[in-house]
Amino acid sequence: MFLTLGGDDGQPPSQRSGGCPPAYAHCVTGRTLAARLTAAVEHIAVTGADDRAYRSQVLDVIQRFVPFDAYAFLLTDPVTTVGCSPLAEVPSLATLPHLIRLKYLTSVNRWTELPTSGCASLQQATRGRPEQSLLWREHLADLGILDVASVVFTDRFGCWGFLDLWRRGSSFTNGEVDALVGARPTITSRLREVQAAGFTVAGVVAGRRGPGALVLSPALTVRAQTPQTQDWLAALVPPQSGRGPVPAAAYNVAAQLLATEAGVDSHPAQARVHLGGGTWLTVRADRVAGNQPVEDRDIVVTMEATSTTERRDVFSCSHALTGREAVLLRHLADGVDTRTVARLMTISEHTVQDHLKSVFSKTFTSSRRELLAKSAGQ
Repeated sequence: MFLTLGGDDGQPPSQRSGGCPPAYAHCVTGRTLAARLTAAVEHIAVTGADDRAYRSQVLDVIQRFVPFDAYAFLLTDPVTTVGCSPLAEVPSLATLPHLIRLKYLTSVNRWTELPTSGCASLQQATRGRPEQSLLWREHLADLGILDVASVVFTDRFGCWGFLDLWRRGSSFTNGEVDALVGARPTITSRLREVQAAGFTVAGVVAGRRGPGALVLSPALTVRAQTPQTQDWLAALVPPQSGRGPVPAAAYNVAAQLLATEAGVDSHPAQARVHLGGGTWLTVRADRVAGNQPVEDRDIVVTMEATSTTERRDVFSCSHALTGREAVLLRHLADGVDTRTVARLMTISEHTVQDHLKSVFSKTFTSSRRELLAKSAGQ
């Protein structure tokens, strides 16, 4: 039995979806399966910045073509690649910190280490020896999970999310993995577009005015938290009726800190995530100071409204700005005029205007003032 974390209606996709039965995936060729899954994904409607609704629909579609028993579908900070805003089925909330910790410390099929195709199954990656995976060896095996299909959604602008599909009864076939590979570009671009839609002119949402903080043990259990933390947590992962918010985002950044310390990954323990209404939150993790060995010290996770500079960086990535266009935006935010921008970027004023027109088009703005307001949230 799995619990749904961060879902829109409390039901896993396997219970929501209709259409083809699980055996369908084995009744068609790999090429046909890939084409049909890609076509189905392309027909999913994307509405504004509702990333949970979109991910839920993606899971429903995948379930029809590539059956699975449980899943974890996270958005990621495009630069740090750290997970946030999870939509998942988990065995129990009590084991969630352990599960996330193992996910980040496992190098086999880690989303930051997948092949260039961006997708692989655990059985494929280990050549039938899943015990090479720390996550499988210490957790998934006890749940009866036989195979895991892992997909990362990246493009040249950043990393937008990752998905793990767990299966008990059989391994994922090469055709099923190829089908996920084929659908990956469409899902990636849609996830980035959903993130871009999260940039609107808005202030900090009422009820979440100040920063929050949690203190976690080295095993990622919650020791203490500030009063404001509950508000931030409830926005990050909407709690189910009758339950308090789950600090999954805090577990993710803390687990990234452990991975960095272990040499598994070098990205900082930080994630920026959209909460709705144009409000963006930055979650960070660090060890407390002390005389104990680093691994024995508690971890402090902070949550606060994303700064203007950090927000602008994600804004540039999510709106597919080129490197020069992102530099132009930074100069404009500093109040630099066209002539000075041209000198700083060693290009002509005419080229500056061309870049600016491109930025307006990509960000759906029509003036410098509107562009700066949208990127800064002011």
